[in-house]
Amino acid sequence: MKFQKNIISAAIILATMTLTACDSSDDDKNVAPTDIALSNNSVLENTSNTVIGTLSATDENSTDTFTFTVSDERFTVVGNELTLAENTVFDYETEQSIDIEVVVTDSGALSFTKTLTIEITDALDTYAFDSKFITDDSSVSYTGQIARHALIAELAHYIGNDLKSELDDGTLMSRDAVIAKLNKYYRTSDLQYDNFPITFMSAKQTYITDISSSPKNLSGKMAGNDTGGQHKDWNDGEFAGWGTKGSTTPEGLIDILFGQLADNAEQHLNGVVRQSVTGDDITKVYLNSDGTDLKQLIQKLLLVGITYSQATDDYLGHETEGKGLTTNNIGQDGGSKPYSTLEHQFDEGFGYFGATPDYLAYSDTEIAGKVTSDDNGRSDWNGKHDSNNDGGIDLTSEVIFGIAANAAKRDLGTASNTSPTDYTAQIMNAFISGRKIINDNVGSALSTQQLEDLKAQRDIIADGWERALATTVVHYINEVHSDLSKFGTDDFNFEDTAKHYSELKGFALGLQFNPYSKVTDEQFQQFHTLVADKPVLDSEDNVTAYQVNLLAARDIIETALSLDNENVQNW
Repeated sequence: MKFQKNIISAAIILATMTLTACDSSDDDKNVAPTDIALSNNSVLENTSNTVIGTLSATDENSTDTFTFTVSDERFTVVGNELTLAENTVFDYETEQSIDIEVVVTDSGALSFTKTLTIEITDALDTYAFDSKFITDDSSVSYTGQIARHALIAELAHYIGNDLKSELDDGTLMSRDAVIAKLNKYYRTSDLQYDNFPITFMSAKQTYITDISSSPKNLSGKMAGNDTGGQHKDWNDGEFAGWGTKGSTTPEGLIDILFGQLADNAEQHLNGVVRQSVTGDDITKVYLNSDGTDLKQLIQKLLLVGITYSQATDDYLGHETEGKGLTTNNIGQDGGSKPYSTLEHQFDEGFGYFGATPDYLAYSDTEIAGKVTSDDNGRSDWNGKHDSNNDGGIDLTSEVIFGIAANAAKRDLGTASNTSPTDYTAQIMNAFISGRKIINDNVGSALSTQQLEDLKAQRDIIADGWERALATTVVHYINEVHSDLSKFGTDDFNFEDTAKHYSELKGFALGLQFNPYSKVTDEQFQQFHTLVADKPVLDSEDNVTAYQVNLLAARDIIETALSLDNENVQNW
């Protein structure tokens, strides 16, 4: 019996071992994955190089490892993370979701394919806000600011293109006639405004009145003339940067520059061929013999003295009760408008920045107007775009003006550097976020916290705007320094030097107008002492010394704004 029990036990053990061996063989058999999951299936529009979510696979084989691939070249997989490919950006307004095929392959080379849907999330990326007072109406309005942008552009276009022709064809026959014509742009009367054609570009609007029917001029909004809310009295000794502080005013300087232009025109009428300090014949009426370019000086002074000053020191300010951010957000502006007074004040600040509502849809190259081929941008987005597809360019919403273009130029100049800038996004996102705070609370006064939140967005705007302006000054310092390195050689170009210097000087005069500036009054005056009121062009030794001064002036801006040195060197 004992023997039989041992035989039975051995048989049981043998059978168990056999069964176990069979089960182990089944486990070792590889089977394909049966499912793919994604931890997150949405991506915010206008973002790039973003991880969307983590991919995982379902597989009976617990020890398998997996490789994921995706067919759509706009996506890539890094490890098990689904990521947007480089330079891929989605626009919610044109595409709300995307189906992509993902393939998972296990370590045994078996695969499974699944279609995943990626949802595009709508971001607050456009300066567009509905009225809380009038159904189906917009609450955004800043046509007056665009009218002034257009007047500045018209004046620069006239000086650069038509002034000499009108002297030659007899339209203008005296110095006084030239002054009167320039003042038509600057001190526009009601009659002139009603008959003011747009010539600087082809657009839907053919007259300034097509932009804003209410008469606009430039003089009334020049720093010092519109006194409400400004942090200094520019017409009573505070204006600096040209001669001794207080020796002129912003408008007084415009008149000085107009006078110089009229003097040049008078000499042209008298058949005088003027010569530069370097002995070159001057063929352009707007070039001064001392190396300044009146077209650039006038245009840039107007941009900073009106658009920058008005925005930062008026419409976005909070220090003066009843101005800027302290205005009424409860009722309709004027009793009938589709916006509150606060909404409109903020819009006017935005209008002076010069961006289109869909500014973030442009690349920096497109904003800057630097598209040269399909390889570096969309030719129909080159500084302007028919966004509503109505066949024309609307100056009020489809053209980029002023510093909004310069901000992109500076961003482009740092794109390949260690610390690239993004002034375009900084400024525009803050404008949109600030406007949303206002729009969300229309019908009631802002609370203390809401006003603080709004001021925080204003500070971001003012900082980005100042940086875009100051780094544009840095750019032109670098240009003039490079121009002067050719002084005394056949490669030296008087006209280029005058242009670059005048852009530098004109823009730099604006650094005093921002009440939130990081450039102190002392730094500002030191800067302009070094830069002077004209470039030094009299001898090689003096030119070399002036180049040293230019770099010292550049150092002042770099220090004041804590700019990255690599960017400063290469702007």
